[in-house]
Amino acid sequence: MKITTVILAAGKGTRMHSSLPKVLHCIADKPLLQHVYDLSRQLADNSIHIVIGHGAEQVRQALASCRVNWLEQLQQLGTGHAVQQASPFIGDDDTVLILYGDVPLLKLSTVERLLANVSGESLALLTVNLADSSGYGRIVRNVAGQVLKIVEEKDATASEKTIREVNTGIMAVSGRWLKIWLGQLTNHNVQKEYYLTDIIEMAVAEGVVIVTSQPETAEEVLGVNNRMQLAQLERVYQLEQADKLMSQGVSLRDPLRFDLRGYVESLGQDIEIDVNVLLEGKISIGNHVKIGPNTQIKNAVIGDNVEILGCCVIEDAVIGAGSRIGPYARLRPETVLAANVHIGNFVEIKKSAIAQDSKINHLSYIGDATVGSKVNIGAGVITCNYDGANKFRTVIGDGAFIGSDSQLVAPVTIGNNATIGAGSTITRNAPDNQLTLSRGQQFSVAGWQRPVKKGS
Repeated sequence: MKITTVILAAGKGTRMHSSLPKVLHCIADKPLLQHVYDLSRQLADNSIHIVIGHGAEQVRQALASCRVNWLEQLQQLGTGHAVQQASPFIGDDDTVLILYGDVPLLKLSTVERLLANVSGESLALLTVNLADSSGYGRIVRNVAGQVLKIVEEKDATASEKTIREVNTGIMAVSGRWLKIWLGQLTNHNVQKEYYLTDIIEMAVAEGVVIVTSQPETAEEVLGVNNRMQLAQLERVYQLEQADKLMSQGVSLRDPLRFDLRGYVESLGQDIEIDVNVLLEGKISIGNHVKIGPNTQIKNAVIGDNVEILGCCVIEDAVIGAGSRIGPYARLRPETVLAANVHIGNFVEIKKSAIAQDSKINHLSYIGDATVGSKVNIGAGVITCNYDGANKFRTVIGDGAFIGSDSQLVAPVTIGNNATIGAGSTITRNAPDNQLTLSRGQQFSVAGWQRPVKKGS
């Protein structure tokens, strides 16, 4: 089956009250339209056409990497008019799938069931039953249960408005029939628009059977028209992600307080994730990993038996097996920790490699550094890696001990098993196996009086 997918994404989204086109608003940090495109890409032998209008250039730029044929609807004259823009690209033997750029949660299984119902003698239509059907086009059937037509809310009679089965707008149809019916559309309705739904009556008149199917849940086919609906679908999406992880053995302390804005590439066993954890980008998590509350992790590889305590921020980092991070630690991009490394509270690491069994436990900044194995870095230590224009590297050898409140002014090398005395400012290389320190002379002033406030 050759599929031609037409995604309608031309609307302004007035109720979003935004300068951003509606389809570029995000769920899980991914534009609504990107969700729909990604679904379409999973269909074999599929050419994708996206109809854009409001903010067309913004939409093109945001999805510049997508392999699509962009079609511009200069005037928004309804869904039928939008699909007409794709007519020149539809073959008679194509199966045309109509999707919407603001309906982001549709599942592949639902689309595959829909496509299974279409032929030269049948049109496949996705419908859904809603407790409150106001605002939707109603599915009108005859006494035998056959679909006769779709009536839009503003054109419906009082009795038709009581119908609970509604149109999702999602359909699949023969290319030959669709092009004929698109040419017959009129705008004789309250809105003076060309409704795509009018082709249902045309199909019935031609003896084409309307075969309906429904999604597993109503949330799959809900669109986004305002910020409240956007937030609602975000929570639906996030709960789905939480359910997937739990089905793979992850323990989530509270699935309602977990967000995944990316994907987990690989997943070990016996992983525990506390509340308010945010995973972004591409994540790999090993076996027996614990992630504490209020932690943000982006594009990270986490080894086996790692413990990440609360309130950490980790981005573009690799954490070796058996390491412990936090609380309140920050691992910035290009941080690579070997096995059994300890990064403690209020420690920041940037663009640095820390070898096995090293410890940086308190209030330190290590940037642009190569740190050997079994190194102990005391509280308040910083690598002075930036002179205001250029970055320089610090190298710390195996077994070195860096005393508290020391500054290592790069470029500088601290030798193997070297000791840096507390409070030192090191500007030259420190040799192996020696104590290096720099301190001003300590003295006391006899008879000195502490200042007091005037008028006391």
